[in-house]
Amino acid sequence: MTPAYSARGLSKVYGEGPSAVHALRGVDLDIPAGEIVVMLGASGSGKSTLLNILGGLDRASSGTAHFRDLSLTDLDDRALTRYRRNHVGFVFQFYNLMPSLTARENVELVTEIAANPMPADEALAMVGLKDRLDHFPSQLSGGEQQRVAIARAIAKQPEVLFCDEPTGALDSATGRAVLKVLNDVNARLGSTLLMVTHAASIAQMAHRVIKLADGAIRDVQVNATRLPPEEIHW
Repeated sequence: MTPAYSARGLSKVYGEGPSAVHALRGVDLDIPAGEIVVMLGASGSGKSTLLNILGGLDRASSGTAHFRDLSLTDLDDRALTRYRRNHVGFVFQFYNLMPSLTARENVELVTEIAANPMPADEALAMVGLKDRLDHFPSQLSGGEQQRVAIARAIAKQPEVLFCDEPTGALDSATGRAVLKVLNDVNARLGSTLLMVTHAASIAQMAHRVIKLADGAIRDVQVNATRLPPEEIHW
């Protein structure tokens, strides 16, 4: 089976000369479709850079990256925009909601441009917010705002969901609730889920754990058994 993602010799350098920063150093990687994959590493390890390149938000300096049979490293800006629109969803540490729009309206921002969206109400119901459709972000807790952000990401029914520190701004109890939503999305939609986190314990819910250090992959672990999000503590 063709993997969801494959990368060979993937490198990213910011700047030039003695001050250049090597964020990625020749990464080789294969990610099977439909898995929850957690990327672990300290700040500066390259995990967010790798996530951004695979998500089409950044470009590699050298090497190749493919989404299925699509060469991401060969796409121009217009084609990368189509890739992001048609195939992937993003969830970030900070929710990036429009404060003047309700939960439903924030999700509808995506459904209006998606090729095959689910109704905004259905996406919000999937994340447990069917009773909060007409609330504004200021009327929602941090965990609820993050769930609106997840609903916005999944409303276009993406093949891949990229999550960069999705629990970073939340307390552990609220974070577990958000992780349960992400786990349910993976199970119900079959979306490949790539998650960057500093919290090593979150790796227990993953199918696959990728550990990075100094811009390189140091270890890839496949979990024989997975812990339910409700049982994770950090």
